[in-house]
Amino acid sequence: MSDFSINEMLDMQKRLQDNYKDKWEKICPEAGKHKLLWMIGEIGEVIDIVKKHGDVKASNDVELRKDLVEEMADVLMYYNDVMLCYGISADELKQAYTAKFEKNMTRWKRD
Repeated sequence: MSDFSINEMLDMQKRLQDNYKDKWEKICPEAGKHKLLWMIGEIGEVIDIVKKHGDVKASNDVELRKDLVEEMADVLMYYNDVMLCYGISADELKQAYTAKFEKNMTRWKRD
């Protein structure tokens, strides 16, 4: 199985948004904060699974893991909506992520 890229997720999310453009809020910068709030709600659902059932059971129980992964997918869908709202490209994200990674690699030096 190949990796699932940010570009693939963004393309799928664009298609989903286009499919429901008459029912859902328009993707634009003004909608970004709403998408962030929806994403936080989905993160809360992920946390609830772990909080109610514990870390190990959420990881190992087949049905709970299925629910956990589905909620994580919801988080990523809103995450991609936020990227679309603010016009953030996969390349921009990669550059920022890489720069942050490099900074963090030297932030807490080992003795």
